[in-house]
Amino acid sequence: MDIQPLLLHFRTHDVPLALARGGEPVWDDAEFHRSAWLSDPEGYALLALVPGVLPWQRARVLLRILAAAQDGLDDRTRATLAKITRALMFGLPPAYALTALLALRRLRANHKHVTRAMVAFVLEHPEADALIEARRPALVDCFEHALGKATARGCARLIAEGGRARLVAERGRARLVAEGDTGSAYLRRSLLRFTSDPATAVERVRALYAPGTYGATAPQEPPAPLDPLREHPPIVTPTIRGDIAATLVHLYRGGPVAELRPALAGYVARATRGLARLDASVAMVLDTSASMRGYGEREWAVMSQAAALRLVLEQVCDRLTVIETGGREQAPSGSADLASGLLDAVGTHPDLVVVVTDGYENHLPGDLARVAATLPRAGVTTPVVVCLAAFTRGDDLTLRDPAPELPRQSFWHQDDFAGLLPWMFAHCGPGLGWIRTTMLDRLEGGRT
Repeated sequence: MDIQPLLLHFRTHDVPLALARGGEPVWDDAEFHRSAWLSDPEGYALLALVPGVLPWQRARVLLRILAAAQDGLDDRTRATLAKITRALMFGLPPAYALTALLALRRLRANHKHVTRAMVAFVLEHPEADALIEARRPALVDCFEHALGKATARGCARLIAEGGRARLVAERGRARLVAEGDTGSAYLRRSLLRFTSDPATAVERVRALYAPGTYGATAPQEPPAPLDPLREHPPIVTPTIRGDIAATLVHLYRGGPVAELRPALAGYVARATRGLARLDASVAMVLDTSASMRGYGEREWAVMSQAAALRLVLEQVCDRLTVIETGGREQAPSGSADLASGLLDAVGTHPDLVVVVTDGYENHLPGDLARVAATLPRAGVTTPVVVCLAAFTRGDDLTLRDPAPELPRQSFWHQDDFAGLLPWMFAHCGPGLGWIRTTMLDRLEGGRT
């Protein structure tokens, strides 16, 4: 699986997944997803967990995972796919996940993992009660597709006729008994074996088939977001861009070194705790020109964020070489000769070159683009990416692109590193292994 174009596609292609009236889903990149799935099912599915992947692409991955047969996959891979499925169903905005599940109904996908997923979404979703009230017909469609219309309605009838349901302990296991009814065994066999909370499932099936009015507002926000939750302060300053950058700003301003250095080491350790090591050599071209220091209310904001990325990469990469161009990190000055820095970086024979700059090429503008375009002709195939350090997420970077042909990603806050690192590493060979390990760890709850 070629991870670089796939991850780029996941972060840029935001066309909604639509359902044609009476026909199959309108899925303009279905073949692209199918090829990636066939190449590496687990690796493809894990990419949907990378921060920054667009919600509609995650919905497409959910659809592909469930629509495809899992014959031939080992038990470990199937278990991983089941966890990813659950993470996507509860991590997507409910409307996106529901669209993917309705698409499965149109495709007539009836695998066992589809049944489990649909029943879990309808009966175990944290916002199920509000969803049932707002989208009852759609949820009934999913529920009846999962179990079969006759089975689903039979379960609903037994629950309605049985009155109350209660849980009893039997040989160390809980089971459900429908009081006043002889169909509890049928319920356990047909429905409750797919649920982890039988009592709640019974109440939600009752609500699903209860008569009522429609028109309630469905929940818009996912109950378990896949991307880290972030606050967007109305006023941005150099010291509210993450603990690492804030500590660096105080150091640059002459703060007490004896106190700030240990604190800085602790913040870096916390930011990189649990991250896999990248078994690769990375060269960073670090812009240390005067423009990186800034002035006024923006002084040290951009330089501190670039230096924070450097500290994180030092802990994550097995081998990191840093080439400063301009002054020094602690005393930025002069102009940035990014082109010469790139040549020096390539000379270290790395697996990946990362150019970290504010986007202003102070020395011979256009030189970086010309050198980058010439490298392949000289037989240099080392991937080169540009990371643009910005002051806010809303900065206009139109005129801050020293090499338009090179992959580019901006960042302004420490929280951006969660998505920036996978994007960077996707451009080099060892990156896929790093992303797989990191996303598996995240799936298992190692990192939030």
